[in-house]
Amino acid sequence: MGKTLFDKVWDSHVVDQLEDGPDILYIDKHLIHEVTSPQAFAVLKDKNIPVFRPKQIVATADHNVPTLNQHLPIKDELSRNQVARLRKNCDEYNIELYGLGHPYQGIVHVIGPELGITQPGMTMVCGDSHTSTHGAFGSIAFGIGTSQVAQVFASQCLLVSKPKSMRITVNGKLKKGVHPKDVILYIIAQLGTDSGTGYFVEYAGEVFENMSMEGRMTVCNMSIEMGARGGMIAPDQTTFDYIKGREFAPSQEELEEKIKHWQSLPSDNDAVFDKEYRFDADDIGPMITYGTNPGMGIGVQEKIPSSQNESFQKSLAYMGFDQGDTLNGLPINYVFIGSCTNSRIEDFRVASDYIKGKKKAKNVNALIVPGSQQVAKQIQDEGLGTIFEEAGFEIRQPGCSACLAMNDDKIPSGEYCVSTSNRNFEGRQGPGARTILASPLTAVAAAVEGKIVDITQP
Repeated sequence: MGKTLFDKVWDSHVVDQLEDGPDILYIDKHLIHEVTSPQAFAVLKDKNIPVFRPKQIVATADHNVPTLNQHLPIKDELSRNQVARLRKNCDEYNIELYGLGHPYQGIVHVIGPELGITQPGMTMVCGDSHTSTHGAFGSIAFGIGTSQVAQVFASQCLLVSKPKSMRITVNGKLKKGVHPKDVILYIIAQLGTDSGTGYFVEYAGEVFENMSMEGRMTVCNMSIEMGARGGMIAPDQTTFDYIKGREFAPSQEELEEKIKHWQSLPSDNDAVFDKEYRFDADDIGPMITYGTNPGMGIGVQEKIPSSQNESFQKSLAYMGFDQGDTLNGLPINYVFIGSCTNSRIEDFRVASDYIKGKKKAKNVNALIVPGSQQVAKQIQDEGLGTIFEEAGFEIRQPGCSACLAMNDDKIPSGEYCVSTSNRNFEGRQGPGARTILASPLTAVAAAVEGKIVDITQP
């Protein structure tokens, strides 16, 4: 019997296996940021344990950082202390930090791929649930808890049980105006937010084969929202072309050797998965969410379904919606384009193409937040910044920003925000804020129209 992509990468990283227990898994790259690392560093200090392999660690500041005036001291005391603590810990343990002011600073799941650090066949972890983003390269990447962060610091290994395997295949061709974010929102809406629990997902089929690396990262990023441990897409020529020439990518000769290995990673034709799902691209349209979890999604033209479930009713009450409502035409006052899901240059190219020559609606506050300093530079170099500013959008500096309420960029209570982020839980973007998840194209169209619209309709 053949092996899956997941099996090939996992099995090659098992250092040892405890009898009838978890595996000891070697970790190639450990990503850290200011929020989940301080407690782990404290564990090392308390036990007088050194960091085993500091060169395998990638550190940046992203969650708490302000997106205005990053050259000035951070005003919020908690945020300022966390960022300062990260700097102090990295200095003490000889870890290179891409902190504020560094040309590589940005959201940890954006800078890893764009710098060529993320590569096929790797194991990668971070004290952050959306580490699954890196699986777009054919790597095993997943979020870990604080105690596990300390474990990796100390040993470059992790004691972890092997998940089961799932394959989700989507064949056909996506309709015009349907983007990778719509694909993953559709899948989660069909399967539910607990459908992936205990599984690692491989995405396969024509739709993913034809996606850009940015699109694949969007899909894998939200695997966690269906409860999966992570998501993966087999590396191919698209992957290799993306990696080539990046700052920390292998040199030409070394790259050619690595590609030979990477080409052996895709699942064998006779590989067997523990669970399989299949979907047709023609069934997928522009998606939005209407509730308080990413599985509560519908097509823009569809009506909110009915359910007597208590949590469902509570969710609708929070959002101010009723069963049978359609959100097409719903007035909105906030739009956020950013987050580790959709803050790469391709996302901003899509948005700027739509708004070129247009103006945002007067009632809308629209934030453009690049995922990294490099993306911010690309926005300006390609002239996208001028387009956004002339349309009335506000461009901020890199960071997690309004994806979560851990910084200054909060959505006011009761307001609707069409957001390209990955979560729409109660209070996710600020106390009382109401989040509607969507693709960058649907979000930017809402900013222009001042309401939710179906961009596939004339």
